[in-house]
Amino acid sequence: MNEVKKTSVEPDEWEPLKAYTNARIALGKTGISIPLKESLQFKMAHAHAKDAVYSQLAIASLQADLAGTSLPIHQIHSQAESRDIYLQRPDLGRLLAPDSVAKLRQLDSSPADISIIIADGLSATAINTYAGPFVTRLVDKVRQTGYSLAPLLLVEQGRVAITDSIGGILRPQLAIILIGERPGLSAFDSMGAYITYAPQPGLTDERRNCISNIREQGLPPILAVDKLMYLINSAFRLQITGVTLKDNNGLLE
Repeated sequence: MNEVKKTSVEPDEWEPLKAYTNARIALGKTGISIPLKESLQFKMAHAHAKDAVYSQLAIASLQADLAGTSLPIHQIHSQAESRDIYLQRPDLGRLLAPDSVAKLRQLDSSPADISIIIADGLSATAINTYAGPFVTRLVDKVRQTGYSLAPLLLVEQGRVAITDSIGGILRPQLAIILIGERPGLSAFDSMGAYITYAPQPGLTDERRNCISNIREQGLPPILAVDKLMYLINSAFRLQITGVTLKDNNGLLE
């Protein structure tokens, strides 16, 4: 009877550091290869990241989650007509489709203080998971400060700079876009928040502030809302966002 030879996994001296990071360190080895378990986990993480890139906004679920804000909700679209075009033509994801331009022009022409935009970005999975409760908490905080709010916008196939196209029509003093971030092999559900003071076509990214890695295993959403409110209040006080607006509130110290 033939015996199956068992190959042991050699431990890695960095093993204790795995308690502090989700990065793929201290995988160990079996002979000259990584262990089968680690190889399979890598493939699973890659599959999650790919699925996130091709995920879609759960419009009905998001609308239900956002109903508690009592704000009108409008669904709009970028000029990228499909996911494949969105990935191949980033420029089209920054521009509004003609019918979306017409829809926004029909809204109340009185500019609000703040416009909140929700876009799929590169991980609608992140938006579907976190945007509903995040925006509900954010709207409550914004109302407590007395700022007026424009209708909520759900953008399909949108990129960060679509904020400027929207700002050129609605003319809010400040725009916030929540967007799914590029998935990594340890984070496929990370949401980002970008704020732009006086958004308008032609702005570049140094005019924005970003809060990244909003998720339970990164920057918890509750903390992220407080951090965002600090930036909002600072932006209105200084009338600027971007590289000249610094985050000095010490929330993460």
